[in-house]
Amino acid sequence: MMNGRFVRALAVASFSLVAAFFCAAQTANHRTPVDATLTKPEAVGFSSERLENLHKLIQGEIDQKQLAGAITILARHGKIVEYRTYGQRDLASNAPMTKDTIFRDYSMSKPVTGVAMMILYEEGRWLPTDPISKYIPEFKNLKVFNGVDKEGKPILVDPDHAPTMRELMSHSAGFSYGNGKTVVDAMYKDVKPMQSANLQEMIAKLATLPLNYQPGKGWTYSLSMDIEGYLVEKLSGQTLPDFMHEHIFVPLNMKDAEFFVPQEKRARFATNYRDNGQGQLEVTAAGAPPTDYTAQPALPSGGGGLVSTAEDYYHFAQMLGNGGEFEGKRVLAPATVKLMASNHLPANLLTGEFGIGQHIMRPGFGYGFNCAVVFDPAEANLPDGRGTFFWDGAAGTWFWVDPTNDIVFVSMIQRMTSPDNHSLLYRSHAAVYSALVDPSK
Repeated sequence: MMNGRFVRALAVASFSLVAAFFCAAQTANHRTPVDATLTKPEAVGFSSERLENLHKLIQGEIDQKQLAGAITILARHGKIVEYRTYGQRDLASNAPMTKDTIFRDYSMSKPVTGVAMMILYEEGRWLPTDPISKYIPEFKNLKVFNGVDKEGKPILVDPDHAPTMRELMSHSAGFSYGNGKTVVDAMYKDVKPMQSANLQEMIAKLATLPLNYQPGKGWTYSLSMDIEGYLVEKLSGQTLPDFMHEHIFVPLNMKDAEFFVPQEKRARFATNYRDNGQGQLEVTAAGAPPTDYTAQPALPSGGGGLVSTAEDYYHFAQMLGNGGEFEGKRVLAPATVKLMASNHLPANLLTGEFGIGQHIMRPGFGYGFNCAVVFDPAEANLPDGRGTFFWDGAAGTWFWVDPTNDIVFVSMIQRMTSPDNHSLLYRSHAAVYSALVDPSK
């Protein structure tokens, strides 16, 4: 017969095992936010006092009810000096913004797709000078829009040269999103390539549409990066989600980065807002497949389909800031990152005539492979270091990497595109660099 002491010990051990199992199950479904160790700003050249410019800027948007909430991460020399949450993840429930909140990255998916393409570039699968049709035969007979005839019908001509991979990745090949008011945009609206059943059907539709202009003669923000998503699949033999998961998300410990939000993570998914036209926030429409994020989409969008936490995206951005490596895992070589983040637009496109929102291609400000590039800050009227590259998303997320000053910045909000979003992006640059008082550190 067991004595009382042994019974009590057995009971305690059993309870501990059950508790451990329960906690493990909870952790599997609800990831505990990781609070990164912060470095004192002064240790890497920032002024804690002057970083209040950034805090006041973000908090002011929330106080004025222009944002529900935000997260910012600022790092220098790979050391995080700011990691802050502001406001709420959801206004109706008063759920606070937390570091494990999941955001819609929208067009901040583009640099991730760019990295996927550069991984394949390093494997010798493609070259910037290659015609796109080398890998997508359906594009071999693409035509170029050249005005309309007397009856208003489009005049189509042959391209001066076959659009290249370099032009595809720098938005200068002539593709579109169909969001504008041109004749070609109207054709996109009729054909609806982004509403295809899968990427192959999207390619088939695009093959029937003309380019906006002769390749390399203009700049149009476009679904080029969705075409890249198709290329990743074709060149690698994997689906775009699987390729990114294996080659980017796992090596970089991007735990919540994906093309959908599984049920067990939905409680962490930030509510998306927009301006109702009267200066107030309202919830955006829930959306429908494939944009409701409830399941892996049949058409994964390399141009705008990803979700992630701010910390996930920081890992990605810091990898680029480190020249392709993060925490001992190398994704790209330094030379490849430099190629991706160099301007690939000719001077005749940097005239102020082309751009999207407040991102205007101009002297000192161009576009690389899937990201904007500040190659001459003084000419571009920006405070960033030479070679800074960045992009943002339709719901207001933004990031930048400054290799000259070794700065990485990521901010996540969820408010659909408005002039304020891009303005906040550029104002945050001013606020951060106002606090960099000793760049030599």
